[in-house]
Amino acid sequence: MVSRRQLFDRCVSMLTQNGIDSADFDTLCIFQDVFGEQNPLFSPMESVPFDTEKKVTQFTEKRSQGYPLQYLLGEWEFYGYTFKVNENVLIPRPDTETLVEQVISICREYGITSPKIADLCSGTGCVGITLKKQIPSSDIYSYEISEKAVELIKENSEINSAEIHIINGDVCSKETAEKFSDFDIIVCNPPYLTQEDMDTLQKEVTFEPELALFGGQDGLDFYRKITPIWKTNLKPNGWLCYEFGFGQHGDVKKILKSNGFTDIVLSCDTQDIVRTACARKTEVKTNG
Repeated sequence: MVSRRQLFDRCVSMLTQNGIDSADFDTLCIFQDVFGEQNPLFSPMESVPFDTEKKVTQFTEKRSQGYPLQYLLGEWEFYGYTFKVNENVLIPRPDTETLVEQVISICREYGITSPKIADLCSGTGCVGITLKKQIPSSDIYSYEISEKAVELIKENSEINSAEIHIINGDVCSKETAEKFSDFDIIVCNPPYLTQEDMDTLQKEVTFEPELALFGGQDGLDFYRKITPIWKTNLKPNGWLCYEFGFGQHGDVKKILKSNGFTDIVLSCDTQDIVRTACARKTEVKTNG
């Protein structure tokens, strides 16, 4: 029988040979998942049962083919919380934590203690659920067009003990937007990859749903559609907060300005890439 250390080294070697840069980390995650232990190499010379060796090897082979580690494990961490993931949803990324931070910052700065928040294009529900955990008095509405993703949002809300409203609907439709209004904040991480991006995707990303990735020829379709539809759903001086891709901040800022938003605040992610924009809905004063 093979020892844990021998099996670990074999898996790392397989991943490395197939161009996986994070071979050690990925192998450790696979070991933790299959063995059900936080420190599976604590006893490196312990023999591995054949069934366990087979499962670890199968996981490693699939990962070596570019299949995302997150989908293999079936869950991933976002903002310190655990979320179930599968091929029906986009994998939560650290970049998106910047969006959560901006919303929390707005609530803190403007004294919005019990915000009513719409989370559009919710996916796993990670943004809305995290905001509910961070601001327990908030009222969260998560919108998602995919029925399979909606089921996952429900599961993730239960796992994280976060009571939120979950709506299955197309956020680019006025009919969906008209159902609820008077939001303090609308937050959205829409599909924003361009056609060029889609044609040159990394192997891992090709396994993620195109529905959650493709934002039209220039990646801006959702911003153009969502902004005019949902701005009427904001309270006076309410905020619209977007995540976007590399180099898209100028275009998104123009879209917000053209729809009457002001006080636009841009923020960078951990890689110093401009990642999010928050803008205030300005009240139009009339003479009378």
